[in-house]
Amino acid sequence: MSGRFVRLGETGRAAVSFHVDARPVSALEGDTLMVAMLTSGDRLRQSEFGDGARSGFCLMAACQDCWVWTEDGTKLRACSTPAAEGLRIVTTEPGATWLNHP
Repeated sequence: MSGRFVRLGETGRAAVSFHVDARPVSALEGDTLMVAMLTSGDRLRQSEFGDGARSGFCLMAACQDCWVWTEDGTKLRACSTPAAEGLRIVTTEPGATWLNHP
């Protein structure tokens, strides 16, 4: 799958592996979750308000558009959280009931 972001430089950093929705994702040390996720895919998450896919907005941890969660439910801002080896991210809030609403 081609991503929304394309890496043009800084390719010599060490690799980091983590999972997004149980899918393995590779990043480079120092990448944020947003960079890693959008380099390997086309979205960060689905909006809980029903207006489609979200990919971040402000890129400076102010807008709340890039929320993702760890599998245990910890809420993280993808634009300011570094990708870390072994991290397990989900793009839908664990236990969210809004997904069942029309």
